[in-house]
Amino acid sequence: MSLILFAFVVRVRDGLPLSASTDFLHNKELQERKQQLKVISKSLSLLPERGTVRGHELNIHFLSSEGVSYMTVCACSLPAATAFCFLEDLRWEFTACFDNSAVTLASRPYPFLEFDSAIQKLQQHYNHKGGPSLEVTLAEVREELRTSPPQVLTMEDVELTNGAANGHVEQAAASGQSQRMEPISAPGILSLVLNIMCAALNLIRGVHLIEYTFQDDYDGVWNVVAFLLAFLCCVCQCHLYLFHTCQKKLKAFTLLTLIILCNAFLFGPRNIWQLVFHMSVACLSTLLTLHRKLLDRNMDCGV
Repeated sequence: MSLILFAFVVRVRDGLPLSASTDFLHNKELQERKQQLKVISKSLSLLPERGTVRGHELNIHFLSSEGVSYMTVCACSLPAATAFCFLEDLRWEFTACFDNSAVTLASRPYPFLEFDSAIQKLQQHYNHKGGPSLEVTLAEVREELRTSPPQVLTMEDVELTNGAANGHVEQAAASGQSQRMEPISAPGILSLVLNIMCAALNLIRGVHLIEYTFQDDYDGVWNVVAFLLAFLCCVCQCHLYLFHTCQKKLKAFTLLTLIILCNAFLFGPRNIWQLVFHMSVACLSTLLTLHRKLLDRNMDCGV
């Protein structure tokens, strides 16, 4: 099995694709990592020279030097030193073929498509021999990584960096285009309908209790608060599912926790089956929210 699956060369200042290896695989996670490469390439000017984005089975490694970034998607079993050794070799090959002026003057995507054959040759060497082929040695790379380890990033870190680079106002204005989400699925529609139903039930019960609370039973004011807070959380869950936002995971679990706590507090005004229903809807909404991804409208970086 190949350990180095894809290589990508981009210009740092604007993320312009310069060259890429030919992709013959249709692995789902590989396609996701390739989409993430495009997102990372937009932020390279604000990211460290060396970085790693870890995945379930595949990792992304990148190395930036002299205005060009060399990126690769590798199996998690491949040591980081070998991956960065590959990127160093790729850098040597590229700089031997193209100078800085050619990179600077490039105006269209993939102007150095002929470099694909050099990338393929280097990939095959590493996948069969497992070691460097040019001037850099594995020992040197290991020592460099020991003294200056690559920064481990998450895609949320990269997205936040993108937001800082583009400006929050511009990002919000372009959210309908550059921040489009995947189409809403059938379970997503069901989740929205159930969430709206739960929000309505919470609001009706809360408003109904307000009249009696302030007339007769001031002890029931916390029940009113719990119903109205649960209502707000349900509305926020709908918004979180429909629209992209940073720190989505933190917000999703915070809303889920609040809904569970509110419903646990309301044990009495609600029976056990009502509590199970409301909590189950909240869990379903959280699960679908975390699995709904951004839809990148840019062209695929495969060749």
